[in-house]
Amino acid sequence: MQDSHTAPRPRPRLGERVLTAMSRDPLTAPHRARNDAILAAGVGLVSLLLALFVDEGRRPDALGWALLAGTAVPLVWRRSRTGLVLVAVLLCVAPYHALDNAHAAPVPASLLALYTFAATARPLHTLLVGGGVIGITLTVMFGVGAHEGLEALRTTGWILAVLVFGVDVRVYRLYIASVVGRAERAERTREEEAARRVAEERLRIARDLHDLLAHSITLIGVQTSVASHVLTVDPDRLDRAQIAEALDDIAETCRTARGELRATLEVLRADGPDGDGPLPGLAALPGLVRAAGARLTLDAGEGALPPAVEAAAYRIVQESLTNAVRHGGAGARVDVALERRGEELHVTVTDDGTSSPAAEKPYGSSGFGIIGMRERARSVGGTLSAGPRTDAAGFEVAAMLPLQPTEAAA
Repeated sequence: MQDSHTAPRPRPRLGERVLTAMSRDPLTAPHRARNDAILAAGVGLVSLLLALFVDEGRRPDALGWALLAGTAVPLVWRRSRTGLVLVAVLLCVAPYHALDNAHAAPVPASLLALYTFAATARPLHTLLVGGGVIGITLTVMFGVGAHEGLEALRTTGWILAVLVFGVDVRVYRLYIASVVGRAERAERTREEEAARRVAEERLRIARDLHDLLAHSITLIGVQTSVASHVLTVDPDRLDRAQIAEALDDIAETCRTARGELRATLEVLRADGPDGDGPLPGLAALPGLVRAAGARLTLDAGEGALPPAVEAAAYRIVQESLTNAVRHGGAGARVDVALERRGEELHVTVTDDGTSSPAAEKPYGSSGFGIIGMRERARSVGGTLSAGPRTDAAGFEVAAMLPLQPTEAAA
């Protein structure tokens, strides 16, 4: 039963079916034995009629009839045993003519065997066999008589024409087979490219949603914890201003998340993965860093930065802040620095968090945070390192993003 979720493959058009049929190897064509048997019977019938009514009514004797039948019967296997069939036909034709029977009768079988050999063998083999056949024919016919030899010499043009036609058919079949092969390879390449683009788009969507939602949810959790702490530590001395500030921070985080989610959806709704949707940039970094309670040092230099580089830097900082807030512990100080050095943008995010057990190992090691940041950096041809600080307690994320981004190899 056909899977309902699997779309049926479209039926090939008439032109495609014709090209496929023409490019098919004649040795593996369907029903070839049946078709060749019918063709051999038809050739035998034509040979019979030629023997009865041509050459002034001169008919073969008993041995001649047997040799004439021997020229038609092997044609049943003309495509499966091409060379053997040609030899068998020639072995019957040569004594048939030598006995001076009706010379026109075996011509159809002989020409068909020669054509089949020329259409399937290499041109050099065809040339050698054709020369041998013509030589044998002239030798036998001149042995019968001068008149018969001259007649055979005039008919050698038909032998050459059949051989040339067979070679031409073989070359044309090879050409069509190459065209069909290239079309099939191009189709497979298009399908693989489409699958690759789908996979890349799914990965990009996953990175965007992870960076956006993880950061916003983490900040909301921290701000909610602050409000809860103020409410439960000393209810008698309720600091309404601090609670209101925490709630305002939560509302601002929700608005920012909603705006970024809308921007992400606009990109997804655009035509194709390279749509003209908005990308986050360095202009939004101060608000992002301020909402996380971190300090920002920004030195972007003169001149605009490529949008892809700005978006990658923004997402790396966003994910680094998320991890610092989540794993750095209460009171951890986070510093964000962006500096333009020549044709490179260096992004560094450090924290001094030590109170959280998760700080003892690279945070995000159980999730996709650091993996996503490295993919962000590679997407513009950059690099990223993340690990515990060597000069002090805490964690550090350092990225180098070239200002002429290139697609990194997978």
